[in-house]
Amino acid sequence: MVRCRSPLPPNAGTRFSLRGVRLRVRRSRARLEGTPELARSTPKVRFRLQFPQLALRRRLGQLSCMSRPTLKLRSWPLTIFYYLLPFGALKPLTRVGWRPTSRVALYKSVPTRLLSRAWGRLNQVELPTWLRKPIYSLYIWTFGVNMKEAAVEDLHQYRNLSEFFRRKLKPQARPVCDSHSMISPSDGKILHFGRVKNCEVEQVKGVTYSLESFLGPRTWTDRKSSLSSSFQEQLVRKKGNELYHCVIYLAPGDYHCFHSPTDWSVYHRRHFPGSLMSVNPGIARWIKELFCYNERVVLTGGWQHGFFSLTAVGATNVGSIRIYFDRDLQTNSPRYSKGSHNDVSYISGRNQDGIALRKGEQLGEFNLGSTIVLIFEAPKDFCFNLKAGQKIHFGEAMGSL
Repeated sequence: MVRCRSPLPPNAGTRFSLRGVRLRVRRSRARLEGTPELARSTPKVRFRLQFPQLALRRRLGQLSCMSRPTLKLRSWPLTIFYYLLPFGALKPLTRVGWRPTSRVALYKSVPTRLLSRAWGRLNQVELPTWLRKPIYSLYIWTFGVNMKEAAVEDLHQYRNLSEFFRRKLKPQARPVCDSHSMISPSDGKILHFGRVKNCEVEQVKGVTYSLESFLGPRTWTDRKSSLSSSFQEQLVRKKGNELYHCVIYLAPGDYHCFHSPTDWSVYHRRHFPGSLMSVNPGIARWIKELFCYNERVVLTGGWQHGFFSLTAVGATNVGSIRIYFDRDLQTNSPRYSKGSHNDVSYISGRNQDGIALRKGEQLGEFNLGSTIVLIFEAPKDFCFNLKAGQKIHFGEAMGSL
């Protein structure tokens, strides 16, 4: 039987201590005493814990879960089994006070940076000639890669996975649209686009992140602004203009290089070391401000209508972000300070114009697949030629005036 030393007061709070609970186990048969011969002749004794009343079970559950902080009852291995086992096998544990760690916290605890570095090392390993075609063919079948567009179609020519991921395309495979002022910087899927409202940008529909947290403090320009104006208003340089954004997701099977979406000049580069969580649309709907957590490289500058920025966001197994004109950039370093960022200015005493880029010019590349975020200023009559969820290729028109 389960007994308490003293009854619970009627006005007791919601927290109790298990120190006042004493368990007494009674044998189901007579207690064995006497000689060993008597013990051998007596059937095996069984011990039982009896819970005669449902109310007592509930009371015991309240006592057990409220006696100590709930955090001490949580365990990562048990949480993993809680989400993996079918039919809610561990769901009864929640009735006695155990609560699983949230999926978001569990996912954030995965060492994605370490896994990405290990994956990068693996990609550099040269494959035997006889093994290249089977491995690359499996990747092509899994992610739907169109090798007819590749400059080198022979799979045996790619020595390792890294060369295959960063394959170049034939010049005629991606014609650049000249009739529109802005083109897609890469292949991918349009997750979201539109005007920036209330300093919030949507990574997917219904899930937003802070514009200031994403770009960082506005220290790349010396232009003074009113203290009362918002961060969004400080970015707009010309009166009557609006701030727009577009998010492009690069799948593992897409072309991994990205290009300049328009004619513009890069004044500043900001590198945010951070996590390398997946930027898959399903994960993006799951974790708010995902792009602010992940490692990213922010390029800011200007185009004919004012402010312009292009951000390359890293992801799981995509710790390597390369900018062709910036050889000093190193991403996915083993050690970094959380919440820090590194700034580099391309404007100097000899160069006041920054780095000029032409529309369609090669800008950088990912190691596998990730996300490109465009945030730019344009007149109010700027119109996107896009649909959310559509597939787009580098060189296709995105919008115009």
